[in-house]
Amino acid sequence: MTAIEQTEARPRGTRLPRRARRNQLLGAAQEVFVAQGYHAAAMDDIAERAGVSKPVLYQHFPGKLDLYLALLDQHCDALLDAVRTALASTSDNKLRVEATIDAYFAYVENKGGAFRLVFESDLTNEPAVAERVERVSLESAKAVSEVIAEDTDLPSEEAMLLAVGMCGMAQITARYWLGSGQQVPRDAAAKLISSLSWRGIAGFPLHGSNQQD
Repeated sequence: MTAIEQTEARPRGTRLPRRARRNQLLGAAQEVFVAQGYHAAAMDDIAERAGVSKPVLYQHFPGKLDLYLALLDQHCDALLDAVRTALASTSDNKLRVEATIDAYFAYVENKGGAFRLVFESDLTNEPAVAERVERVSLESAKAVSEVIAEDTDLPSEEAMLLAVGMCGMAQITARYWLGSGQQVPRDAAAKLISSLSWRGIAGFPLHGSNQQD
């Protein structure tokens, strides 16, 4: 029995404001896409999950791809915001690394499973999907690279390469951690990976005399 079958469809209710209805439809679509994947999901499933008629669903989203892309945009932006917030949360670079790594662990731990749409989509052959996935990965890395370049003597190209490696490691290890049953508590897992990242990045000299241990 699928997750969609296990959960009762939402009851049809009164008319909602447009923004509230859109959010309701996106929430229903997330459940269906995460459980079934893009190709197996149907607009009928999403309308039933949201407790609306198909015409109501099509008033907000002309097609399944439009709905999927709107959902993808929402969750790509959420990850990028989390990374930027982590970087801005402190001026201590070691704590910045910890906060950034933890942002990825928190993102994949979210019970809605939205990270699967971003990192495990079955629609990556669709250019619009591939572009969004690449954008969030590169923009997250760019945000990290700007901090690295600002604090070290590394040229921007090298700082970006380090940032791509750091973000890629955070994303892959966080997904492995979740998939392997979260046998290590999240805080401990994030600190373990941030320790690995910090031991590497701390080896690059800082500008001026503010060398950190």
